[in-house]
Amino acid sequence: MHIPNGDTAQLELVTFRQALAAANTPNDHYDIAEWLYAPNFYSEYRYILGTRGKNPLICIGINPSTAEPGNLDNTLKSVDRIAKGNGFDSFIMFNVYAQRATNPDAMEKVCNPLLHKENLEAFRYVLSISEKPTVWAAWGAIIEKRAYLADCLRDMVEAAEEYGACWCCAGAISKKGHPHHPLYLKKDEKLRPFDMEAYLRKD
Repeated sequence: MHIPNGDTAQLELVTFRQALAAANTPNDHYDIAEWLYAPNFYSEYRYILGTRGKNPLICIGINPSTAEPGNLDNTLKSVDRIAKGNGFDSFIMFNVYAQRATNPDAMEKVCNPLLHKENLEAFRYVLSISEKPTVWAAWGAIIEKRAYLADCLRDMVEAAEEYGACWCCAGAISKKGHPHHPLYLKKDEKLRPFDMEAYLRKD
């Protein structure tokens, strides 16, 4: 379990660029040739966790939990399977908001603009890895937990447009139009297009 120690505004954040530089520096805890992890240590927030490749499937959840390189939770194991089953050479788990919380109800009530800014910087980096980035919408109804999450997502959609990203989903869409969370998907689930413009209009 990870219960936040407090609001991230009280933390001295590592910027994404600082975190990326550290993530590209060899360490004794995991193989940086295999893993992309920023920050590269367990903390109250996480920008990126994934495997390295030239054609990653970028999965978007709401907020990070406890997963680390070599210690994936069930959600990340499912993301890895779906990525491989759909022809991607790697996966990157990204989130609408970077604060760690096993229970989304424990997320901070107010958006930390600095954390969001650095998270967007990380998202643009992730989008830049492949020539035609594919972004898997996978946040489920959890996006309703905090009012600021929809605004954070809109900023991410704008960034994705800059890089010509295509959006996809997997599994059933909820009655409110939310894309399915990665858990409890079939092992051979196929990705299909997701209309982000229509989704944002419903919000």
